[in-house]
Amino acid sequence: MEQFNNFLLNAISGTEWPMFVLLIGGGIFLVCYSKFLPYRFFGHAIAITRGKYDDKNAKGDVSSLQALSAAVAATVGLGNISGVAIAIHDGGPGVVFWIWMTALIGMCIKFYSCSLSIMFRGEDSEGKLKGGPMFYITQGLGKKYKPLAIFFCIAGLFGFLGVFTANQFTETFMSVIQPSESLFEMTDFNWKLTIGFVLALITSFVIFGGLAKIAKVATAIVPFMVMVYLVAVIVAMIMNASQVLPSLKLIVTEAWNFKTVVTGGFWGLVIIGVRRAMFSNEAGLGSAPMYHGQSKNDEPIREGLVAMLGPFIDTILVCTFTAVVLILSGAYLEDGSGIVMTLNAFNISLGNWGGVLLMIIVSAFALSTLFTYSYYGVKCLSFLTNAKIGRFYNWYFVIMIVFAAVASLELVKNLIDLSYALMVIPNMIAVLLLAPKVNKAAKIYFQKLKHEKA
Repeated sequence: MEQFNNFLLNAISGTEWPMFVLLIGGGIFLVCYSKFLPYRFFGHAIAITRGKYDDKNAKGDVSSLQALSAAVAATVGLGNISGVAIAIHDGGPGVVFWIWMTALIGMCIKFYSCSLSIMFRGEDSEGKLKGGPMFYITQGLGKKYKPLAIFFCIAGLFGFLGVFTANQFTETFMSVIQPSESLFEMTDFNWKLTIGFVLALITSFVIFGGLAKIAKVATAIVPFMVMVYLVAVIVAMIMNASQVLPSLKLIVTEAWNFKTVVTGGFWGLVIIGVRRAMFSNEAGLGSAPMYHGQSKNDEPIREGLVAMLGPFIDTILVCTFTAVVLILSGAYLEDGSGIVMTLNAFNISLGNWGGVLLMIIVSAFALSTLFTYSYYGVKCLSFLTNAKIGRFYNWYFVIMIVFAAVASLELVKNLIDLSYALMVIPNMIAVLLLAPKVNKAAKIYFQKLKHEKA
């Protein structure tokens, strides 16, 4: 495991700059190129999500709200709870500012990539409608770009594993329940193995049921659990109201602290922020277009606007609340990274029941993420082979849950960071090359909208 971890660390250092340039440089280009369009039509995006413009005759499997819920289910999860804690642990409070900046740029990237997912939909070998980077690469850019799509799918076979979630759920269970004392005595390794097996079993019941089942479960769990989490965090903030503004101020001042002692100085700080934001809201990664590409929506721009809300809900709201609680509780100054740090923060700011509440929330988040992630991997393997073989990904996905439960956080984090960086490269190249097609469609769409209102 140690050798594997060292290999991952070396590989990550080679992908850092291409990822950074494409995600941030490319993202800023899209913000300017769109003339701030996604931000200007924020209200319209909310109206679409509420179902005001739903078309019953449109092709697709799920509604725009279901697609958004499923995409948010896959992203609002442990990335927001323990991902933010890892970021602050690695780079100090200032890293949160760079998470915000990446999220704002990410809203524009999501608008473009998810518009493309409707514009260029494909069919799998069974004739089912599919969307995602591999389809807008091969159809939008042409057959000669197919190697980019293949590269994306191979990276996706690793990036879409639920390893981080399984690992962090296991950590939470071990910290809160302390099963050796409260249940029955076993070594830590055996307990982790047991938790891994149980998680794998529960996950397999849902993922072998297919997309409609996943969307149904996600739409039921997600809004509720996001609300519970936000209420818990807001209560913690109210109980420590005098610390909220100083915490936010610390985030902003530390973001520009060039002397910050973090991995790689100031740029290290920015890179950590970009990485964790991408981990939190997946903008630029190419996963959300796979869900949104199956919406009952024939209007690409409309779907792009719905998708754009994802990074806002996920990172600007949820991550900020988590960060403020981590800072005001002082938990970020103690030892422990990831979910352990968030647990400390909840226990400090909400008393003993804070940890138990977080355990319940983490369980819901973990399961919804595991249910939704396997779907992405199936799509990648289906594109590389065919739909029949694609389903075998679920078996590999379930086995890897058990591996992740006993692996170290460091190893799991590095595996995901590397896979994500490799997925960003082909996806962002395609989105940037196809951006003019989205602008053209947006012009027609908004003229039509103006005409309808008139």
